[in-house]
Amino acid sequence: MKSVALRWPAAWFVCVVAFLSRVPPARAAEPASVAQYQAFAMSHLGDPERGKALFFDESKLACGRCHSVDAAARDARAGPNLFAAGDKFGRRDLIESILAPSASIAVGYSTTTVQTRSGEVLQGIVKESTDRELVLVQSDGKPARRATADIVRQKTSDTSLMPEGLQNGLTLQEFTDVVEYLADLKVPEALAEIGHGMPPTIPELDVPVALVPFTRERFEHPVWFGPVPGLADTFAVEEHESGRIWLLQHAAGGDAKTLFADTGHFLTGTRGLVGLAFHPGFGANGRYYFTKHLVDDGHFRTVVYQGEADAARQRDSGRAPSVLINVDMSSNVHFGGGLAFGPDGYLYVGIGDTGPQGDPHGNAQNMALLAGKLLRIDVDHVEPGKPYSVPPDNPFVGDAPARPEIWAAGLRMAWRFSFDPVTGDLWEADVGQDLFEEVNLIRRGGNYGWNVYEGFAPYSIKHRRDREQYVPPVFAYTRKYGASVTGGFVYRADPASSFYGVYVFADYQSARLFGVTREGGALKEVRQIGKSPQPVVSIGRNDRGDLFVVGYYGQIYQLDFGHARFE
Repeated sequence: MKSVALRWPAAWFVCVVAFLSRVPPARAAEPASVAQYQAFAMSHLGDPERGKALFFDESKLACGRCHSVDAAARDARAGPNLFAAGDKFGRRDLIESILAPSASIAVGYSTTTVQTRSGEVLQGIVKESTDRELVLVQSDGKPARRATADIVRQKTSDTSLMPEGLQNGLTLQEFTDVVEYLADLKVPEALAEIGHGMPPTIPELDVPVALVPFTRERFEHPVWFGPVPGLADTFAVEEHESGRIWLLQHAAGGDAKTLFADTGHFLTGTRGLVGLAFHPGFGANGRYYFTKHLVDDGHFRTVVYQGEADAARQRDSGRAPSVLINVDMSSNVHFGGGLAFGPDGYLYVGIGDTGPQGDPHGNAQNMALLAGKLLRIDVDHVEPGKPYSVPPDNPFVGDAPARPEIWAAGLRMAWRFSFDPVTGDLWEADVGQDLFEEVNLIRRGGNYGWNVYEGFAPYSIKHRRDREQYVPPVFAYTRKYGASVTGGFVYRADPASSFYGVYVFADYQSARLFGVTREGGALKEVRQIGKSPQPVVSIGRNDRGDLFVVGYYGQIYQLDFGHARFE
């Protein structure tokens, strides 16, 4: 943050002192309520320099023990890096994150409690987790290392390590000063100018794309929407925490919502249903696939299942689904979730790096692991020891110790990806770490850089390999425009539309919609094309090629490109 000294006329200073002498002090005889802190900070300006001093003051807040504000910081602290916090969060969000730290926990910063054989109990944030050792960073910022063999119980809860009531030691004005400091933490323009694929400014369309409610039916935290093969005007909607998959029959006279499958209820948080795909021959074989993020006795897993529908293809058959892929996770973050059948008939599976934050074990670069990869498997044939087979033209077949299922590597969180129905190009949006979100054009055998790179910028050299070729993204953006990219589709519905051939995607946190075109593997144009009323958790496409936005609060919208122009 740049500090600027200003000189003001002496008469102005005298007036201000006289005015302040009549204003009662913000510190009251009785402690202020949470509502008072919130109301004051929303209606008053603070001093970011005073806020910075309070932020780092060991006798006041000591926030620097757990949080860095340095873009280059790679140290393992208990709290998230707050660099660009003012770009990532609005003022109200910053206020609420201090007043109610457990209400909305940053991904990867839930509190883990472990008990050792000696009866010792520790709490902290998981920073490393291997077969040999677990490293927790505690609230004092110090790491605690314990042998995995000595841990008898481990549980991760949906609570923050940040204590409640931090504001109680501050006056209303001091609290507002801290909020002002955090709001002032923004990405410098110089940092954004890394390359052609990350312009510092993303223009908005003069007339944005319209979002039209597609149905009056509402859903409970939906995370996937798409057509059901073989069923006319019928869509599937997957709900995150309820574990339910619904069929939505869309008709002019009114929609019908029926339960297709109930896979079991999940607790709130990151765990639950995260991906869904129907076999291209679903009408004939009834097979469908879904991904769950699970926790069993404190241990996390990403599991891909194969289910089977009944003869009418209107609901699940009731037979237990079979496990296709089961990946042990290092922590409760970066589970992946993307599933899609390619034009080649093979199933592509996105597996996240499995955490902890920053991928300290280098899972995404370890070719002996499925974590941090895009997989390509044949679900129509099996081979010994597997419920699937590996296509013989996969890039790492016969290249031990690399896993033959791997199609591409170096991905952090392959939440959503899709194929262009015209060109066959595979687009993937990779959720970033501290600074950047990125969009990749996936090629056979490509390494997309995580955690050696984040976006176009170097991140760490710990797991860098000599002579390895890292593929840069087509496009990346900073926290100025969002903090969690949601992959979409190339629009191909109307050849006369200016959006024909544009890759349309979104950001979950900012709810912005973007459009990107490319030349070769590089960015040609990018525009902000609209904004969703709800956080965008997924984008869907029907058989015609129309695009839909899945709002996490329950609404499905259809994108109307009719009055907008991509220019």
